[in-house]
Amino acid sequence: MCAATAGYRGKRVLVLDHSNKAGKKILMSGGGRCNFTNMDASPKHFLSDNPHFCISALRRYSSQDFVDLVDRHGLEYVEKTPGQLFCEHSAKDLLDILLTELEWSGAELKLNTQILSVAFENDQVLIKTNHGDVICESLVIATGGLSIPTMGATGFGYELAKQVGHDVLPTRASLVPITVQPDRKVQLAELSGIACDISATANGVTFQEPMLFTHRGVSGPSILQITNFWQPGEALRINIAPALSLDDLLNVRHNTPKKSFEGFLVNMLPKRLVEVVRAEFPWLTERSAQTSNDQIDSLFHYLSHFDIAPNGTEGYRTAEVTLGGVNTNEVSSKTFESQKQKGLYFIGEVLDVTGWLGGYNFQFAWSSGFCAGQYV
Repeated sequence: MCAATAGYRGKRVLVLDHSNKAGKKILMSGGGRCNFTNMDASPKHFLSDNPHFCISALRRYSSQDFVDLVDRHGLEYVEKTPGQLFCEHSAKDLLDILLTELEWSGAELKLNTQILSVAFENDQVLIKTNHGDVICESLVIATGGLSIPTMGATGFGYELAKQVGHDVLPTRASLVPITVQPDRKVQLAELSGIACDISATANGVTFQEPMLFTHRGVSGPSILQITNFWQPGEALRINIAPALSLDDLLNVRHNTPKKSFEGFLVNMLPKRLVEVVRAEFPWLTERSAQTSNDQIDSLFHYLSHFDIAPNGTEGYRTAEVTLGGVNTNEVSSKTFESQKQKGLYFIGEVLDVTGWLGGYNFQFAWSSGFCAGQYV
């Protein structure tokens, strides 16, 4: 995005990529269909030590601007949930558009290129690579975070930032599945593959979306979202029946005294999950008229504070993003140029800007790339 923008300005642009294939993360994202933006993208959907940093870029290059770009190329896309746009057929369609823009702008792409060293001398940048030296006036770091190392992710951007004196805020895997403690893992193993709507709450933030039980723990949109706000060791509340109130349970006994609570719950939760609940409360099979207030209270607390016994996360191996990164207080929010080193720019995920799940991180990539491309 940055290269094409700069190329259209008449700049001589070279993109260096150590991978053997362009856009690997684009191709594998969104189940191979790439959730490339969110029409609701706004600063409130991003986490950063400097929450105001992303405002300018999102205003200057919005999700509608990116949609206009792909529309010009005839990309077919679908809105899966409100605001979330996916390629209708394949993420390759989107990548082809970006590579076409790159070609039309006159920018050049070199794959399989390892960066051996970077030095800043006399207002120039000297880059040593395995294919020879490159000298340039502006160097843009668009290397992403540490997520999914099998796709080629490295800490190169962070290391270069530190080389010139930048503060790099602590990084951790985010938008990532949660693992559970060994004993609980055995208990929940029979639920692997089951999904249900839940609410997940941590540090005062709640997401109500589906959760998926896995053979390692839990995943799904609500779990990935909450990992932007939760860290191992902190409190995490999972409510597996968020639409259910204590009054609803009391009304079961009052209105249908001959009906069992098990019969009530099977209309609300997956059958296998109800079986897990029944193992904790054998009286669920009895007529509701026979239950006490204390029993109903215990059941409500169990459902609304379902103990998954979180152990940690699956880490960078499966994380969609990396929280933390280059301190945005040391980077221009207008040009994305380093305030520590003239001619050095940082865009995208290498910065301490992390979006929610749902196309927000891609939109920040497009926005920051476009904005930097106006100034390099």
